Amino acid sequence: MKKFISLSLIILFLSIGNVFAHFQMIIPDTDVVTSNKHLNLKLKYIFMHPFEQNYMNMEEPIEAGVYFNGKKQIFTKSLKSYKINNLSAWKSTYKIKRPGDYIFYVIPKPYFEPAEEKFIQHITKVVVNAFYLENGWDNKIGLKAEIVPLTRPYGVWKGNTFRGVVLKDGKPVPFAEIEVELFNDKGIKAPNDTFITQVIKADANGVFTYSFPFAGWWGFAALMEDDKMIEKDGKKYPVELGAVFWLKVYDTK
Repeated sequence: MKKFISLSLIILFLSIGNVFAHFQMIIPDTDVVTSNKHLNLKLKYIFMHPFEQNYMNMEEPIEAGVYFNGKKQIFTKSLKSYKINNLSAWKSTYKIKRPGDYIFYVIPKPYFEPAEEKFIQHITKVVVNAFYLENGWDNKIGLKAEIVPLTRPYGVWKGNTFRGVVLKDGKPVPFAEIEVELFNDKGIKAPNDTFITQVIKADANGVFTYSFPFAGWWGFAALMEDDKMIEKDGKKYPVELGAVFWLKVYDTK
């Protein structure tokens, strides 16, 4: 006997498949400062679906700052709001004063996602090197959730392989699931929706590996459940805690 799938069920499957990954982003105007013209480093803080180029509204972050030479500097109050497609994003300018590795981070407010019935909080990092002094790109900076790179996260070619370790409260997260996505500002077409968000898993030590097929900004979001829940309208919801890391990949000219 032939079996038929109802149209309503097909629509349901399609709607589930179209829930794309959310990514918190920090994008600096350069990942390696090589001249005085980039000493006033410009950073953008954006919440979006990066491959699909669909922006989302971002509330003012809980905390934004930079880790350099073993010290953390918080500059949340200096962030300025601006609009992308009539949605809120944030930006800042940071004065580079010394050579070395600067780890910029942001702790956003939890975002409620009705379709998934949970809050999302993606704690995000990006490393900027200044004048080629490599002195801390692999540092832990004490965030509740973070990815610590095991591969230097700048000077990366298309085809290179990146390794990192997922930490929660400073300890490795075994078999963490990591979503990987390209900031697709070049209009690359995906063969189907499975190509939009790549999915990999860490090993028993929380270590993961990924090789880059395209140049551009790439984001890694290691997902885990937070220990706390957040109440909304009299009901408690789980919190998806994300450790997010961004880096830029270059192509040959």
